[in-house]
Amino acid sequence: MADFFTNLANTLGISSISIVLKAILTFLICLIAVKILSAIFSKLLDSSKTLDGTLRGFLKTAIKIALWAIAIVIVAGSLGIDTASLVAVISIAGLALSLAIQNIMSNLFAGITLLVTRPFLAGDYVDIGANSGLVRSVGLFYTVIDTVDNRVVSIPNGDVIATAVVNYSTNELRRVDLNFTASYDSSTEDVKKAILKAVSKNDKILTDPEPFVSILKYNDSNIEYVARVWVNSPDYWDVYFFLNEEVREAFAESGVKMTYPHINVHMDK
Repeated sequence: MADFFTNLANTLGISSISIVLKAILTFLICLIAVKILSAIFSKLLDSSKTLDGTLRGFLKTAIKIALWAIAIVIVAGSLGIDTASLVAVISIAGLALSLAIQNIMSNLFAGITLLVTRPFLAGDYVDIGANSGLVRSVGLFYTVIDTVDNRVVSIPNGDVIATAVVNYSTNELRRVDLNFTASYDSSTEDVKKAILKAVSKNDKILTDPEPFVSILKYNDSNIEYVARVWVNSPDYWDVYFFLNEEVREAFAESGVKMTYPHINVHMDK
């Protein structure tokens, strides 16, 4: 056994067997310390209710890597190796690596930000830039959404952080705003009654807050009315399309003329 440590010391250029034994003892202590600290951090992360499972896994791995990096430096120091140079080499290598994977790291830290701040969760309906749909998952590098036409879109988290995100699922209620135009020949009262008649046919429209109908503005060829009703967030599109169709029928039944842009030309003889 003594010959083994002597040969090992000579191979490493170390003059004393005691240094080798000290390094081995240091390594064993570091090994135990890494396992204990990893277990402690793992338990703390698992007990957190605010961290996503993906983020917890990433943090556990990152902590282990950091602890082992420290352990290597400590063991190298016990062998008499210049740790300042070792730390400098590790730092330079880390810097070179970070520059080479800059975009990946940008998406990674953006993903961590999303998982911590939680502007949206899986199952929420969101607008992210030009993409709209249900959030399937929020990963460390990509946010995946299912669009309404059944496409799967993976958006880099760096792009998600850099753009405005609209979350339609955060609040329980949403307001449906629709504009309708009617002829100047149709009375305001008839138009409002026709729209409210269409509103009353849908049970998904809430009565509190009360539906609102009024004149929005006067256009060149028609009067524009606005209808605002409140619904539960999941019912938004059902009510939106229902009113678009039902108001047309209500106008026809009430004799309200729906107009389109046109020009009246009067010719003098």
